[in-house]
Amino acid sequence: MATHEHETGSGPRWWLPVPLLLLFLVLPTLIELLLIASDQGWGVPPRLRPLAYQYGAFWSGLLDNWRPNYTAQPWLMFLTYSFLHSGWWHLAGNMVALVYLMQLNETWLRGWWFLALYLLSAIGGGIGFALLGDALNPMVGASGALFGLAGAWRFQEWRAVAPGRVRWLMILRDVAFLSAMNLIMWVLENGALAWESHAGGFAAGVAVMAVIVRIRRLPPPDAEPLS
Repeated sequence: MATHEHETGSGPRWWLPVPLLLLFLVLPTLIELLLIASDQGWGVPPRLRPLAYQYGAFWSGLLDNWRPNYTAQPWLMFLTYSFLHSGWWHLAGNMVALVYLMQLNETWLRGWWFLALYLLSAIGGGIGFALLGDALNPMVGASGALFGLAGAWRFQEWRAVAPGRVRWLMILRDVAFLSAMNLIMWVLENGALAWESHAGGFAAGVAVMAVIVRIRRLPPPDAEPLS
């Protein structure tokens, strides 16, 4: 999950190319381990986390009248925030979710298609936070992109049933479930949950997957209709 901080094809089962695996799984892990080492004073310069947030987190104020630390920051933060996390458990939850969602999407999202959907979903998460949120605190976490992967998966499940009432019931059910899940997490996190990023990422994932389906002319997947 993202938080806003207070300060069809054949191939191997592990289908994500190594460079992308390093980018989305290993790099965020190494960054967070470095920040944890800094927090604990384990032979790493102190106060790296505030510095990393200052330069890489998503700051809504940079879209208003705040002065950026570097010229491209108001644009790059739509991606850089997704490589930062608020602690070990935040990172672990997101990385486990990433591996699980990779498997759910492996049939239709591989290589460059995965890269495009992941990055555009991260951007969508930033847009959602910018449009719906009012927090001045930094927002970090990969879950804008992760909810985009969830949106891509659900879009394929929606396509598996014939257009009509049943499909709309499935869509409404999924939206209601995601809303309830975010509400519960928001309460458990005492309001420090960037649900706006989740919403933006999910919407972006659905939209991007719809475009990919048209470009690649993917047939509907095999799935059970809503019971």
